[in-house]
Amino acid sequence: MYVGEQAVNGTATTPADEQTGGPADPAPAGGERTDPAPAGGQSDPESRTSDIVPGPGGVMTDEVGVVTGELTLRTEFAAGQVTLRVQYKDADEWYAVTGGRAPLPDPSGLDAVHTIAVGLLNRPEG
Repeated sequence: MYVGEQAVNGTATTPADEQTGGPADPAPAGGERTDPAPAGGQSDPESRTSDIVPGPGGVMTDEVGVVTGELTLRTEFAAGQVTLRVQYKDADEWYAVTGGRAPLPDPSGLDAVHTIAVGLLNRPEG
């Protein structure tokens, strides 16, 4: 899975504590949230969300090219696929991370995929 040039340099870091809560819940110290499935039986994807700051070169997206600065990363699971999306922190629009889609047969792997993606993309020190 391609997640940007940041995967080449540096070492992965493990995010801090993870907390379960809804999209309106404030993020815990590690900037991570677990977004539950919506009420009413809708089939929206299960997801994990963390605030990140990518290193030089930012994150390449399908829709708008490179995005930089304070971002939110969302790792979604739906229909046997995992998809990475980013948005500018507190913005409304989400962008698909280029190459950030892969098969994931078991949704129990979502936490691990999200942790790895955060470790690769979060480079606040450059």
